[in-house]
Amino acid sequence: MHLIRSAFQITLGAALAYAGITHLTTSRTEFQAQVPTILASQADFVVLASGVVEILLGLSLIFLFKYRTRIGWITAAFFTAIFPGNISQYINGTDAFGLDTDQARLTRLFFQPLLVIWALWSTGAWKSRKGGK
Repeated sequence: MHLIRSAFQITLGAALAYAGITHLTTSRTEFQAQVPTILASQADFVVLASGVVEILLGLSLIFLFKYRTRIGWITAAFFTAIFPGNISQYINGTDAFGLDTDQARLTRLFFQPLLVIWALWSTGAWKSRKGGK
């Protein structure tokens, strides 16, 4: 089971690092569509900052196994912190990343909790909270 969780942790890390790189490069405009309207004047900064955080979290998930549970909690908190952007995209009907219908944007909302669970499970963070190791 440990090897499976580790593989999921590394996969999540690679996905986060890749997403972070695209925040800074090819998908910058698309990610700006997910920034809540209250932060619209700072959309580019928010996208760049979140991209850097995603790269750091991704690399940490891949290489810093000694701190895996802490990184799991931080990654889960990050996924929770960016959830308002997904809600904003749904409420405002903003098209981005192929989410061009209300149904697609609504469906996307249900995947964010899965990312939180993935971060907590794959790093053993949830298990460590319960007193197990």
